[in-house]
Amino acid sequence: MNRRDFIRYLGAAGSGAVLVPIGLSGCAVVPAGDHGISRAGQTPGQVAYGSPAPRARASGDGAPRMVVVFLRGAVDGLNVVVPHGDPLYYQARPSIAVARPGQANGVLDLTGYFGLHPSLQALLPYWESGRLAFVQASGSPDGSRSHFEAQDMMETGTPGQHNTRDGWLNRVMDYLPPAESPLQAINVGSATPRILSGRNVVANLQSGREATRPGMIDQPRWSQLFDPLYGADDALGKAYRDGMAARKQLIAEINSQEQQMANNGAPLPNGLSLDTARLGRLMRHDPRIRLAFLAVGGWDTHINQGNGTGQLAGRLSPLAGGLATLAQELGPAFNDTVIVVMSEFGRTFRENGNGGTDHGHGNAMWLMGGNLRGGKIYGQWPGLNQAALNEGRDLAITTDYRAVLCALAERHMRIPDRALDKVFPQYASGSKDLPPLFI
Repeated sequence: MNRRDFIRYLGAAGSGAVLVPIGLSGCAVVPAGDHGISRAGQTPGQVAYGSPAPRARASGDGAPRMVVVFLRGAVDGLNVVVPHGDPLYYQARPSIAVARPGQANGVLDLTGYFGLHPSLQALLPYWESGRLAFVQASGSPDGSRSHFEAQDMMETGTPGQHNTRDGWLNRVMDYLPPAESPLQAINVGSATPRILSGRNVVANLQSGREATRPGMIDQPRWSQLFDPLYGADDALGKAYRDGMAARKQLIAEINSQEQQMANNGAPLPNGLSLDTARLGRLMRHDPRIRLAFLAVGGWDTHINQGNGTGQLAGRLSPLAGGLATLAQELGPAFNDTVIVVMSEFGRTFRENGNGGTDHGHGNAMWLMGGNLRGGKIYGQWPGLNQAALNEGRDLAITTDYRAVLCALAERHMRIPDRALDKVFPQYASGSKDLPPLFI
Protein backbone atom coordinates (compact mmCIF):
# COMPACT_ATOMS: atom_id res chain seq x y z
CA MET A 1 0.00 0.00 0.00
CA ASN A 2 1.46 3.38 -0.96
CA ARG A 3 1.01 6.73 0.74
CA ARG A 4 -1.92 7.86 -1.41
CA ASP A 5 -3.79 4.59 -0.87
CA PHE A 6 -3.06 4.62 2.86
CA ILE A 7 -4.56 8.03 3.39
CA ARG A 8 -7.49 7.11 1.15
CA TYR A 9 -8.26 4.25 3.55
CA LEU A 10 -7.99 6.68 6.44
CA GLY A 11 -10.54 8.86 4.72
CA ALA A 12 -12.88 5.93 4.17
CA ALA A 13 -12.67 5.13 7.86
CA GLY A 14 -13.37 8.74 8.73
CA SER A 15 -16.46 8.78 6.54
CA GLY A 16 -17.91 5.75 8.27
CA ALA A 17 -16.79 2.74 6.21
CA VAL A 18 -15.81 -0.15 8.44
CA LEU A 19 -13.92 -3.09 6.96
CA VAL A 20 -14.21 -6.36 8.86
CA PRO A 21 -12.62 -9.77 8.27
CA ILE A 22 -14.36 -12.88 7.07
CA GLY A 23 -13.03 -16.40 7.27
CA LEU A 24 -9.32 -16.87 6.72
CA SER A 25 -8.55 -15.26 3.43
CA GLY A 26 -10.37 -12.02 2.94
CA CYS A 27 -12.56 -9.22 4.19
CA ALA A 28 -16.07 -7.97 3.73
CA VAL A 29 -16.62 -4.27 3.15
CA VAL A 30 -19.43 -3.22 5.45
CA PRO A 31 -20.53 0.42 5.27
CA ALA A 32 -21.41 2.01 8.60
CA GLY A 33 -25.04 1.63 9.59
CA ASP A 34 -27.38 -0.28 7.25
CA HIS A 35 -26.39 1.49 4.05
CA GLY A 36 -25.21 -0.08 0.82
CA ILE A 37 -24.12 -3.65 0.21
CA SER A 38 -21.25 -5.80 1.41
CA ARG A 39 -18.71 -7.52 -0.78
CA ALA A 40 -16.81 -10.57 0.38
CA GLY A 41 -13.84 -12.55 -0.78
CA GLN A 42 -11.28 -9.80 -1.25
CA THR A 43 -7.72 -11.04 -1.05
CA PRO A 44 -5.77 -9.40 0.41
CA GLY A 45 -8.33 -7.86 2.70
CA GLN A 46 -8.47 -4.15 3.33
CA VAL A 47 -8.47 -3.35 7.03
CA ALA A 48 -9.92 -0.48 9.02
CA TYR A 49 -11.40 -2.38 11.94
CA GLY A 50 -13.17 -0.59 14.76
CA SER A 51 -15.60 2.28 14.98
CA PRO A 52 -15.19 4.59 18.00
CA ALA A 53 -17.96 6.97 18.94
CA PRO A 54 -17.79 10.36 17.18
CA ARG A 55 -16.21 13.05 19.29
CA ALA A 56 -15.44 16.72 19.00
CA ARG A 57 -11.89 17.85 18.39
CA ALA A 58 -10.08 18.43 21.67
CA SER A 59 -8.19 21.67 22.11
CA GLY A 60 -4.49 22.06 22.89
CA ASP A 61 -2.17 25.00 22.34
CA GLY A 62 -2.11 24.49 18.56
CA ALA A 63 1.58 23.57 18.23
CA PRO A 64 1.79 20.16 16.48
CA ARG A 65 4.23 17.73 18.08
CA MET A 66 5.54 14.28 17.20
CA VAL A 67 7.22 11.70 19.44
CA VAL A 68 8.83 8.66 17.81
CA VAL A 69 9.45 5.59 19.98
CA PHE A 70 11.70 3.01 18.32
CA LEU A 71 11.58 -0.58 19.59
CA ARG A 72 15.08 -1.80 18.77
CA GLY A 73 15.43 -5.52 18.24
CA ALA A 74 12.30 -6.19 16.15
CA VAL A 75 9.20 -6.59 18.30
CA ASP A 76 6.82 -9.44 17.45
CA GLY A 77 3.88 -7.51 16.03
CA LEU A 78 1.76 -10.64 15.73
CA ASN A 79 1.84 -11.00 19.51
CA VAL A 80 1.15 -7.30 19.98
CA VAL A 81 -1.87 -6.93 17.69
CA VAL A 82 -2.96 -10.55 17.73
CA PRO A 83 -5.03 -12.07 14.88
CA HIS A 84 -6.89 -14.30 17.33
CA GLY A 85 -9.71 -14.80 14.84
CA ASP A 86 -7.48 -16.90 12.58
CA PRO A 87 -6.88 -20.54 13.62
CA LEU A 88 -3.64 -20.51 11.57
CA TYR A 89 -2.15 -18.21 14.20
CA TYR A 90 -2.65 -20.83 16.92
CA GLN A 91 -1.45 -23.68 14.71
CA ALA A 92 1.81 -21.86 13.93
CA ARG A 93 2.50 -20.87 17.53
CA PRO A 94 1.53 -23.78 19.80
CA SER A 95 3.52 -22.50 22.80
CA ILE A 96 3.76 -18.72 22.29
CA ALA A 97 0.34 -17.78 20.89
CA VAL A 98 -1.58 -15.46 23.20
CA ALA A 99 -4.73 -17.21 24.43
CA ARG A 100 -8.10 -16.30 22.99
CA PRO A 101 -10.17 -13.57 24.63
CA GLY A 102 -11.79 -14.60 27.88
CA GLN A 103 -9.15 -17.19 28.74
CA ALA A 104 -6.44 -16.75 31.38
CA ASN A 105 -3.87 -14.18 30.19
CA GLY A 106 -5.88 -13.95 26.99
CA VAL A 107 -6.05 -11.35 24.26
CA LEU A 108 -7.86 -8.09 24.93
CA ASP A 109 -10.33 -8.20 22.07
CA LEU A 110 -10.41 -5.12 19.85
CA THR A 111 -12.37 -6.02 16.74
CA GLY A 112 -13.53 -9.62 17.01
CA TYR A 113 -10.60 -10.66 14.83
CA PHE A 114 -7.67 -8.67 16.23
CA GLY A 115 -6.85 -8.17 19.88
CA LEU A 116 -4.23 -6.57 22.09
CA HIS A 117 -1.61 -8.38 24.15
CA PRO A 118 -2.86 -8.46 27.76
CA SER A 119 0.28 -6.72 29.02
CA LEU A 120 -0.84 -3.64 27.08
CA GLN A 121 -3.91 -3.23 29.31
CA ALA A 122 -2.80 0.29 30.24
CA LEU A 123 -3.37 1.36 26.63
CA LEU A 124 -6.85 -0.10 26.26
CA PRO A 125 -8.63 3.11 27.41
CA TYR A 126 -6.88 5.00 24.60
CA TRP A 127 -8.22 2.51 22.05
CA GLU A 128 -11.71 2.71 23.50
CA SER A 129 -11.68 6.51 23.38
CA GLY A 130 -10.40 6.58 19.80
CA ARG A 131 -6.93 7.87 20.63
CA LEU A 132 -4.95 4.72 19.75
CA ALA A 133 -4.66 3.01 16.36
CA PHE A 134 -2.47 0.41 14.69
CA VAL A 135 -1.29 -0.15 11.13
CA GLN A 136 -0.97 -3.90 10.57
CA ALA A 137 1.30 -5.52 7.97
CA SER A 138 3.44 -2.38 7.74
CA GLY A 139 7.19 -1.94 7.51
CA SER A 140 10.11 -1.30 5.20
CA PRO A 141 10.12 -2.68 1.66
CA ASP A 142 13.80 -3.52 2.08
CA GLY A 143 14.21 -7.21 2.87
CA SER A 144 17.22 -6.96 5.18
CA ARG A 145 17.10 -9.14 8.27
CA SER A 146 20.04 -7.32 9.87
CA HIS A 147 19.07 -5.21 12.87
CA PHE A 148 21.75 -2.62 12.12
CA GLU A 149 20.93 -2.25 8.42
CA ALA A 150 17.18 -2.26 8.88
CA GLN A 151 17.26 0.29 11.70
CA ASP A 152 19.67 2.51 9.79
CA MET A 153 17.53 2.59 6.64
CA MET A 154 14.29 3.04 8.55
CA GLU A 155 15.76 5.99 10.42
CA THR A 156 17.14 7.65 7.30
CA GLY A 157 13.85 7.06 5.48
CA THR A 158 15.62 5.64 2.44
CA PRO A 159 15.17 1.84 2.28
CA GLY A 160 17.77 0.11 0.14
CA GLN A 161 20.16 3.08 0.27
CA HIS A 162 23.19 3.00 2.53
CA ASN A 163 24.70 6.41 1.79
CA THR A 164 22.04 8.73 3.26
CA ARG A 165 23.77 10.93 5.80
CA ASP A 166 20.87 12.47 7.70
CA GLY A 167 17.70 11.17 9.35
CA TRP A 168 14.13 11.82 8.25
CA LEU A 169 13.14 13.35 11.59
CA ASN A 170 15.98 15.88 11.29
CA ARG A 171 14.81 16.70 7.78
CA VAL A 172 11.33 17.38 9.14
CA MET A 173 12.91 20.20 11.15
CA ASP A 174 13.75 22.01 7.91
CA TYR A 175 10.04 22.71 7.47
CA LEU A 176 9.00 23.63 11.00
CA PRO A 177 8.02 27.26 11.60
CA PRO A 178 10.97 29.48 12.59
CA ALA A 179 11.40 29.45 16.36
CA GLU A 180 13.06 31.80 18.79
CA SER A 181 14.55 28.85 20.62
CA PRO A 182 17.03 26.30 19.20
CA LEU A 183 15.35 23.67 21.38
CA GLN A 184 12.93 22.17 18.86
CA ALA A 185 13.93 18.50 19.05
CA ILE A 186 14.94 16.23 21.92
CA ASN A 187 16.60 12.83 21.88
CA VAL A 188 16.26 10.82 25.07
CA GLY A 189 19.69 9.23 25.30
CA SER A 190 23.35 10.13 25.39
CA ALA A 191 24.10 9.93 21.65
CA THR A 192 22.18 11.40 18.74
CA PRO A 193 20.56 8.55 16.74
CA ARG A 194 20.50 8.28 12.96
CA ILE A 195 16.88 9.47 12.76
CA LEU A 196 17.88 12.86 14.25
CA SER A 197 21.31 13.19 12.64
CA GLY A 198 21.70 16.14 10.32
CA ARG A 199 22.29 19.85 10.11
CA ASN A 200 19.57 20.88 12.57
CA VAL A 201 20.25 21.20 16.28
CA VAL A 202 19.07 18.38 18.56
CA ALA A 203 19.36 18.34 22.35
CA ASN A 204 20.25 15.05 24.05
CA LEU A 205 18.44 14.33 27.32
CA GLN A 206 20.13 11.64 29.40
CA SER A 207 17.94 8.70 30.27
CA GLY A 208 16.91 7.92 33.83
CA ARG A 209 18.07 9.86 36.83
CA GLU A 210 21.21 11.03 35.04
CA ALA A 211 19.10 13.53 33.10
CA THR A 212 19.10 16.10 35.91
CA ARG A 213 22.82 15.85 36.62
CA PRO A 214 25.20 18.19 34.76
CA GLY A 215 27.48 16.39 32.35
CA MET A 216 31.06 17.10 31.40
CA ILE A 217 29.99 19.50 28.67
CA ASP A 218 28.10 21.58 31.25
CA GLN A 219 31.24 22.31 33.27
CA PRO A 220 32.59 25.89 32.83
CA ARG A 221 36.15 24.71 32.13
CA TRP A 222 35.01 22.92 28.99
CA SER A 223 33.13 25.99 27.78
CA GLN A 224 36.26 28.05 28.32
CA LEU A 225 38.17 25.58 26.19
CA PHE A 226 35.73 25.17 23.32
CA ASP A 227 34.16 28.63 23.05
CA PRO A 228 37.28 30.24 21.48
CA LEU A 229 37.68 27.32 19.08
CA TYR A 230 34.17 27.79 17.69
CA GLY A 231 33.97 31.55 18.08
CA ALA A 232 34.13 32.33 14.39
CA ASP A 233 30.87 33.46 12.84
CA ASP A 234 30.59 30.60 10.38
CA ALA A 235 28.35 27.57 9.98
CA LEU A 236 30.37 25.44 12.41
CA GLY A 237 30.45 28.18 15.02
CA LYS A 238 26.71 28.75 14.71
CA ALA A 239 26.01 25.04 15.09
CA TYR A 240 28.16 24.94 18.24
CA ARG A 241 26.48 27.99 19.79
CA ASP A 242 22.99 26.75 18.95
CA GLY A 243 23.78 23.33 20.37
CA MET A 244 25.10 24.76 23.62
CA ALA A 245 22.13 27.12 23.92
CA ALA A 246 19.72 24.23 23.43
CA ARG A 247 21.57 22.18 26.04
CA LYS A 248 21.50 24.99 28.62
CA GLN A 249 17.83 25.66 28.01
CA LEU A 250 17.00 21.97 28.36
CA ILE A 251 18.90 21.59 31.66
CA ALA A 252 17.28 24.74 33.04
CA GLU A 253 13.80 23.56 32.17
CA ILE A 254 14.35 20.07 33.58
CA ASN A 255 15.67 21.30 36.88
CA SER A 256 12.94 23.89 37.21
CA GLN A 257 10.15 21.37 36.65
CA GLU A 258 11.83 18.73 38.84
CA GLN A 259 11.98 21.25 41.67
CA GLN A 260 8.30 22.08 41.24
CA MET A 261 7.45 18.38 41.37
CA ALA A 262 9.47 17.88 44.53
CA ASN A 263 7.77 20.83 46.17
CA ASN A 264 4.39 19.27 45.42
CA GLY A 265 5.49 15.95 46.87
CA ALA A 266 4.88 14.04 43.62
CA PRO A 267 7.25 11.06 43.29
CA LEU A 268 8.81 10.21 39.97
CA PRO A 269 7.92 6.83 38.40
CA ASN A 270 10.57 4.22 37.69
CA GLY A 271 11.91 2.73 34.50
CA LEU A 272 10.69 3.98 31.14
CA SER A 273 8.00 6.04 32.81
CA LEU A 274 10.73 8.15 34.41
CA ASP A 275 11.87 9.25 30.96
CA THR A 276 8.42 9.66 29.45
CA ALA A 277 7.14 11.62 32.45
CA ARG A 278 10.01 14.06 32.14
CA LEU A 279 9.65 14.30 28.37
CA GLY A 280 5.89 14.84 28.60
CA ARG A 281 6.32 17.69 31.09
CA LEU A 282 8.98 19.34 28.96
CA MET A 283 6.83 19.25 25.84
CA ARG A 284 3.73 20.37 27.72
CA HIS A 285 5.41 23.43 29.21
CA ASP A 286 7.37 24.45 26.11
CA PRO A 287 5.38 24.38 22.84
CA ARG A 288 8.57 25.24 20.96
CA ILE A 289 9.68 21.61 21.45
CA ARG A 290 8.07 19.95 18.44
CA LEU A 291 9.90 16.63 18.02
CA ALA A 292 11.23 13.95 20.34
CA PHE A 293 12.74 10.50 19.98
CA LEU A 294 13.47 7.67 22.36
CA ALA A 295 14.54 4.08 21.79
CA VAL A 296 13.66 1.03 23.85
CA GLY A 297 15.65 -2.19 23.47
CA GLY A 298 15.14 -5.83 24.33
CA TRP A 299 12.75 -7.07 21.63
CA ASP A 300 14.94 -9.69 19.94
CA THR A 301 13.03 -12.67 21.35
CA HIS A 302 14.69 -15.70 19.73
CA ILE A 303 14.34 -17.76 22.91
CA ASN A 304 11.56 -18.18 25.50
CA GLN A 305 9.40 -15.40 24.11
CA GLY A 306 6.33 -16.41 26.08
CA ASN A 307 2.69 -15.78 25.29
CA GLY A 308 0.42 -13.80 27.58
CA THR A 309 3.15 -14.04 30.21
CA GLY A 310 6.92 -14.39 30.03
CA GLN A 311 9.71 -12.43 28.39
CA LEU A 312 7.73 -10.42 25.84
CA ALA A 313 4.96 -9.70 28.33
CA GLY A 314 7.52 -8.43 30.83
CA ARG A 315 8.70 -5.86 28.30
CA LEU A 316 5.36 -4.82 26.92
CA SER A 317 3.96 -3.97 30.34
CA PRO A 318 6.48 -1.19 31.19
CA LEU A 319 6.29 0.02 27.59
CA ALA A 320 2.53 0.45 27.91
CA GLY A 321 2.99 2.17 31.24
CA GLY A 322 5.59 4.49 29.77
CA LEU A 323 3.38 5.45 26.83
CA ALA A 324 0.39 6.03 29.10
CA THR A 325 2.57 8.19 31.37
CA LEU A 326 3.76 10.21 28.37
CA ALA A 327 0.18 10.82 27.28
CA GLN A 328 -0.87 11.83 30.79
CA GLU A 329 2.07 14.14 31.41
CA LEU A 330 1.62 15.88 28.06
CA GLY A 331 -1.68 17.10 29.47
CA PRO A 332 -3.59 19.29 26.99
CA ALA A 333 -0.57 19.10 24.65
CA PHE A 334 -1.52 15.45 23.99
CA ASN A 335 -4.28 16.86 21.80
CA ASP A 336 -1.60 18.34 19.53
CA THR A 337 0.70 15.30 19.66
CA VAL A 338 1.09 12.11 17.70
CA ILE A 339 3.15 9.30 19.23
CA VAL A 340 4.53 6.82 16.69
CA VAL A 341 5.84 3.43 17.85
CA MET A 342 7.82 1.49 15.28
CA SER A 343 10.38 -1.30 14.97
CA GLU A 344 12.86 -2.30 12.26
CA PHE A 345 10.98 -5.44 11.17
CA GLY A 346 8.65 -8.07 12.53
CA ARG A 347 9.29 -11.69 13.41
CA THR A 348 8.59 -15.04 11.82
CA PHE A 349 5.00 -16.23 11.71
CA ARG A 350 5.87 -19.66 13.13
CA GLU A 351 7.64 -20.11 16.43
CA ASN A 352 11.09 -21.69 16.37
CA GLY A 353 12.38 -24.69 18.31
CA ASN A 354 13.49 -22.51 21.24
CA GLY A 355 10.08 -21.12 22.09
CA GLY A 356 10.82 -17.86 20.30
CA THR A 357 10.64 -16.22 16.89
CA ASP A 358 13.31 -15.23 14.40
CA HIS A 359 13.82 -12.17 12.22
CA GLY A 360 10.84 -11.55 9.98
CA HIS A 361 9.32 -8.83 7.80
CA GLY A 362 5.87 -7.28 8.33
CA ASN A 363 4.97 -5.66 11.65
CA ALA A 364 2.49 -3.32 13.31
CA MET A 365 2.98 0.42 13.76
CA TRP A 366 1.30 2.09 16.74
CA LEU A 367 -0.21 5.57 16.72
CA MET A 368 -1.42 7.55 19.72
CA GLY A 369 -2.81 11.07 19.86
CA GLY A 370 -5.52 13.13 21.46
CA ASN A 371 -7.13 13.99 18.13
CA LEU A 372 -6.30 10.79 16.27
CA ARG A 373 -8.98 8.94 14.31
CA GLY A 374 -8.20 5.95 16.46
CA GLY A 375 -10.00 2.93 17.73
CA LYS A 376 -9.13 1.38 14.35
CA ILE A 377 -6.60 -0.96 12.80
CA TYR A 378 -5.53 0.49 9.47
CA GLY A 379 -3.77 -1.13 6.57
CA GLN A 380 -4.34 -4.06 4.27
CA TRP A 381 -4.35 -7.48 5.89
CA PRO A 382 -2.59 -10.02 3.63
CA GLY A 383 -3.68 -13.12 5.54
CA LEU A 384 -1.65 -15.88 7.17
CA ASN A 385 -1.98 -18.76 4.74
CA GLN A 386 1.20 -20.12 3.21
CA ALA A 387 0.72 -18.40 -0.14
CA ALA A 388 0.29 -15.01 1.52
CA LEU A 389 3.41 -15.18 3.70
CA ASN A 390 6.57 -13.33 2.71
CA GLU A 391 9.11 -15.92 1.58
CA GLY A 392 6.80 -18.53 3.09
CA ARG A 393 7.75 -17.50 6.64
CA ASP A 394 6.81 -13.91 7.53
CA LEU A 395 3.84 -11.59 7.64
CA ALA A 396 3.88 -9.73 4.33
CA ILE A 397 4.16 -5.95 4.15
CA THR A 398 1.28 -4.19 2.45
CA THR A 399 1.81 -0.67 3.88
CA ASP A 400 5.16 1.04 3.45
CA TYR A 401 6.00 2.68 6.78
CA ARG A 402 6.77 5.90 4.90
CA ALA A 403 3.12 6.10 3.81
CA VAL A 404 2.14 6.45 7.46
CA LEU A 405 4.90 8.94 8.23
CA CYS A 406 4.12 11.04 5.16
CA ALA A 407 0.48 11.21 6.19
CA LEU A 408 1.45 12.35 9.67
CA ALA A 409 4.07 14.81 8.42
CA GLU A 410 1.66 16.42 6.00
CA ARG A 411 -1.62 16.33 7.87
CA HIS A 412 -0.40 16.68 11.45
CA MET A 413 3.00 18.42 11.35
CA ARG A 414 1.76 20.57 8.45
CA ILE A 415 4.74 19.89 6.23
CA PRO A 416 3.93 21.20 2.72
CA ASP A 417 3.10 18.47 0.27
CA ARG A 418 5.85 19.65 -2.07
CA ALA A 419 8.41 19.24 0.73
CA LEU A 420 7.65 15.56 1.40
CA ASP A 421 9.94 14.56 -1.44
CA LYS A 422 12.77 16.15 0.54
CA VAL A 423 11.82 14.46 3.80
CA PHE A 424 11.38 11.06 2.13
CA PRO A 425 13.43 11.17 -1.08
CA GLN A 426 12.24 9.12 -4.03
CA TYR A 427 9.05 8.15 -2.26
CA ALA A 428 6.52 10.88 -1.48
CA SER A 429 4.19 12.17 -4.17
CA GLY A 430 1.97 15.24 -3.95
CA SER A 431 -1.79 15.24 -3.60
CA LYS A 432 -4.20 17.99 -2.66
CA ASP A 433 -7.30 15.98 -1.81
CA LEU A 434 -6.15 13.59 0.90
CA PRO A 435 -8.40 13.30 3.97
CA PRO A 436 -6.82 13.83 7.41
CA LEU A 437 -5.79 11.21 9.91
CA PHE A 438 -6.85 13.52 12.75
CA ILE A 439 -10.35 14.72 13.61
